[in-house]
Amino acid sequence: MKNALEIGQLRMRVGAFCLEVEALAVGEGEYFVLMGMTGSGKSLLLKAICGLARIDAGAICVGGREVSGLAPRLRRIGYVPQESGLFPHLDVLQNIVFPVAARRRNRLEAARGVGGVVESLRLSGLLDRRVQNLSGGERQKVALARALARKPDLLVLDEPVSALDEPTRRDICRELHRVQREFGIATLHVCHSREEAEMLADRVGVMEKGRLLDTGTVAELTASRGHEAVCRLFQKTEQRREQ
Repeated sequence: MKNALEIGQLRMRVGAFCLEVEALAVGEGEYFVLMGMTGSGKSLLLKAICGLARIDAGAICVGGREVSGLAPRLRRIGYVPQESGLFPHLDVLQNIVFPVAARRRNRLEAARGVGGVVESLRLSGLLDRRVQNLSGGERQKVALARALARKPDLLVLDEPVSALDEPTRRDICRELHRVQREFGIATLHVCHSREEAEMLADRVGVMEKGRLLDTGTVAELTASRGHEAVCRLFQKTEQRREQ
């Protein structure tokens, strides 16, 4: 399997916090979930991958290209932040086509170019609405559509369902899984929830204190005794689910 994302010997320091990832790879078409407690460095790693934070050393390759020195818009990454990051003064269609409109002659042409994404996410009936009039789940679907409209080599999701209520969270997770399989795009998804990982992940990585401790399937990491922090994380998420 070819890799959509490869990280090697990554180092960066932000204040007193040090992020060190010796190696991480996400295969083409793979859904990879990155877990860890708050402050473990998950979101900082995503920002480094997307070019939103500068690394001090190491290599980041996306789609076979070294991108460490490239601006975010040149990395061919579709990024969905935790709070969706939509533009409130634009309607749904304008938000979706925003990343590609500049490369098209007009917005109508851009809209035609994202028709498959809009149809897949069942957003056709919402295109004229302002984003402030959408539900939380609808906003996240629009943010996902905008990220996919770029036709990226890698989709990066930073806790995309953490702010949603439980029924909506489950619905959006099912949509994420379906759409990711439909488009076959490599996905790196940050979350805290074991249940979320079980619903979505081909493989999971666990971070603590700025380091990637282990990777594997949920079953492998649940059974793992190699890292106490891995076991502790999965025990905590399981206890939350049972409460």
